[in-house]
Amino acid sequence: MTADIEQVDVLVSGGGIAGLMTAAAFGAEGLTTVCVDPAPPVTSEDQAGADLRTTAFLTPSVDLLDRIGLWQRLDPYATPLQIMRIVDAGGRSATPRLTREFDAAEIGDKPFGWNLPNWLLRREILDRLQQLQSVSFLPGTGTQDVIARDEGALVTLSNGRKLRARLLIGADGRNSPVRQALGIGVRTFRYGQKALAFAVTHELPHENVSTEVHRSGGPFTLVPLPDRDGKPCSAVVWMENGREIARLAALSDDEFNQQLNIRSAGVLGLLTRVTPLTQWPIISQIADRFVATRTALIAEAAHVVPPIGAQGLNMSLADLSTLVDLSRSDPGSAESLRSYERARRPEAYARLIGIDALNRASQAGIRPLRDIRAATLGGLYGIAPLRRLMMRAGLGLR
Repeated sequence: MTADIEQVDVLVSGGGIAGLMTAAAFGAEGLTTVCVDPAPPVTSEDQAGADLRTTAFLTPSVDLLDRIGLWQRLDPYATPLQIMRIVDAGGRSATPRLTREFDAAEIGDKPFGWNLPNWLLRREILDRLQQLQSVSFLPGTGTQDVIARDEGALVTLSNGRKLRARLLIGADGRNSPVRQALGIGVRTFRYGQKALAFAVTHELPHENVSTEVHRSGGPFTLVPLPDRDGKPCSAVVWMENGREIARLAALSDDEFNQQLNIRSAGVLGLLTRVTPLTQWPIISQIADRFVATRTALIAEAAHVVPPIGAQGLNMSLADLSTLVDLSRSDPGSAESLRSYERARRPEAYARLIGIDALNRASQAGIRPLRDIRAATLGGLYGIAPLRRLMMRAGLGLR
């Protein structure tokens, strides 16, 4: 064995939210864990490059975060999501013509989930990693080369350092260097869409209701945040075709706020943008395999979905929960990775297909198709057992 190759239990490639949480989870198990990422994390809202999106953690994800020592740090900043409201504004004018509310009280005594800003998540997870003696985080360092062997995954980092990991985890995004190094292909669905993410204050209180407004181009989603400067506040994800997003982003502040209030259909009264705009491309994507020798793919390295129904990071945390449970006796063993593949890829693919269908329906621009969308929503909602089944499925509950 070469002396300059360091041995670790787990190497996490990727220091986004999913990667940092993965390092925290395996560190909480007492496994020697190294997490690398080429870019230092941005941990304040006003810092250049800040991720101004938010994440809604559904109840099963919160259970995992509690087990790994993160939820007690996040809970003071979290806004509960008690009701998921869907508004169809696809009629002749951009005003609500159908509103349906899915209340978590119908299926349990907890909210659907809790919403937090992404930049704050990075800050709090990094603080937690500093408490875990078995975890090392190396910002400014990437994964350069991977050789996957039965005795361990040999990884060369961008600084020349070599590590052999019992388990290599690719949590390095939709263009995953780990996945590419191992020759694992992907299937990609494209929509011609982008999303704008930003925060707004508004006249009416959100009352812990997350609202999706459907007209055309994609959903316009308002997710509750804590009050800002004494005013009710929400995060916005506005999905539209790429040309329209470019047009909106080029508007003056006054022109943008005018378009913003037309698109919101007035559901929370007058909206005022209070943070800069960030843009994100919208695709669906799934890896052909989630595993290789001594290697597992999670999060966007494994699957990407549009931001509908708070599924994205919650699917990632379902990956993580499964992988941690299967890795306790021998991280990276062939048996544990086969079990992970069987448990996660079919589930992720089924969710991707469902979200793909919802997104395509939300893009409908022709009035008859928008009318069909509204009628379908009204019909499904009116069947109480089906409504409750849909809510439980959205949470990942059986």
